[in-house]
Amino acid sequence: MKETRHLGVYGIVIHDDKILLVEKSRGAYTGKYDLPGGSIEHGEKPVETLKRELLEETGVNIKTFTLFDANSVVVNWSHHEEMEAMHHIGIIYIVEVDSDDVKETADGQDSLGAKWLDIKSLNKDMISPLAYEELIKLGYRIYEKKYE
Repeated sequence: MKETRHLGVYGIVIHDDKILLVEKSRGAYTGKYDLPGGSIEHGEKPVETLKRELLEETGVNIKTFTLFDANSVVVNWSHHEEMEAMHHIGIIYIVEVDSDDVKETADGQDSLGAKWLDIKSLNKDMISPLAYEELIKLGYRIYEKKYE
């Protein structure tokens, strides 16, 4: 199996028990919700990446940010009909933003748009493994599956 690495910077934005997530249109997390963020461009500092990616993916500007965690997960997925083990490494910030109004349209990259989702409505199958682990570290309970 092919092995790859992806290093990104991500923001956890929580307000009134809702979390700001982006719906992924491609990649290992297609169809899942993920933390807004992405790859560090050449010469960019992680905080610069955080600000740029949140604005691109969600349309909001950052008011405050605090470094929260550095974490990684390995995700096996089919990429161009070949199985790939992606080592996803994330630098994670807790973020406060300047507006609750978010860009709900696709960014032309890998996001179908940003949404505020009730944390209690999430289940493990809906979100990326990185988002899941970070919510657990923050003390939230995310169930395996949603039960009706």
